[in-house]
Amino acid sequence: MESDNMERDNYILGMDIGGTKSAVLLARTGRKKTDGIEFLERCAVPTKGSWQEVLGILALRGGEMVKRHGILPDDCVIGISCGGPLDSGSGVILSPPNLPGWDEVPITEYMEQKLGMPARLKNDADACALAEWRYGAGQGCRHMIFLTFGTGLGAGLILNGRLYQGACGMAGEAGHIRLDQDGPVGYGKAGSFEGFCSGGGIAQLARRMAAEALKEGKNVSYSGKKGLDFITAKDVAEAAECGMEDALQVYGCSGRYFGRGLAVLIDILNPERIVVGSIFARSGKLMREEMEKELRKEALPESLAACTIVPAALGDRIGDYGAVVAALE
Repeated sequence: MESDNMERDNYILGMDIGGTKSAVLLARTGRKKTDGIEFLERCAVPTKGSWQEVLGILALRGGEMVKRHGILPDDCVIGISCGGPLDSGSGVILSPPNLPGWDEVPITEYMEQKLGMPARLKNDADACALAEWRYGAGQGCRHMIFLTFGTGLGAGLILNGRLYQGACGMAGEAGHIRLDQDGPVGYGKAGSFEGFCSGGGIAQLARRMAAEALKEGKNVSYSGKKGLDFITAKDVAEAAECGMEDALQVYGCSGRYFGRGLAVLIDILNPERIVVGSIFARSGKLMREEMEKELRKEALPESLAACTIVPAALGDRIGDYGAVVAALE
């Protein structure tokens, strides 16, 4: 049964905070969590500068949206989706590896003071897990894992038909798992799941492999005009899409480690579905073969047979849905 407060929350001012870009959006929902979401307006901004500068812009743009649509503060709630670690209960962003300098940020208090509306904070992986579970590729599941696979790698866990957050709200920080003694750095740890399976990690992996190839006198298809230091995961994906063998090897390597990390999650949590966003949703075909080989090698056969691994269904709007769902919980 919905609370009286949630009955009045017909409008959501959503904020999706990412490592490279953020967005503020206005949406309208029905009176029940199962009702659909109508997106009314959206504005994207780069996540550049101090947290005060970024949040100041988001608050300004959000306030303008609410005013344009003639919405009263009593009829709107703010939903904030952000990468962890964070404390959703107290509304504080702790120190996300993809947001340097964002330490102990009292984001819900800040937004409530700026906009005069209640604000709720949720880990982006948790928010997106709920969004895919309700509206996307996780519909109908009781045991589902959502993996961000974007700027970083985080997991949202739907276990026994409900979000699982753990003893202190830190459940699902899968990116911190070490998969190898050496490798790209992610979540402050060399050889981590995030190091091998994130945008920044794939770029690091590509630079390493390119440097080795150049030492051997080989050409690198994805280095571009700017040089090795500026290689991105997108550069490598574009070369791989064109069939360039060296680029395919980079994604193949990431796929092997992705399979290794997935095997750990499958063996421990025994999900029926793993939904993966961002880079995997766009480029999963470049890593699926190696991923599946590693899964067959590492995961328990019975648990693997019970699980399907699929791309997120909400596409580029998943962050928007996540921000809205953050307000509804």
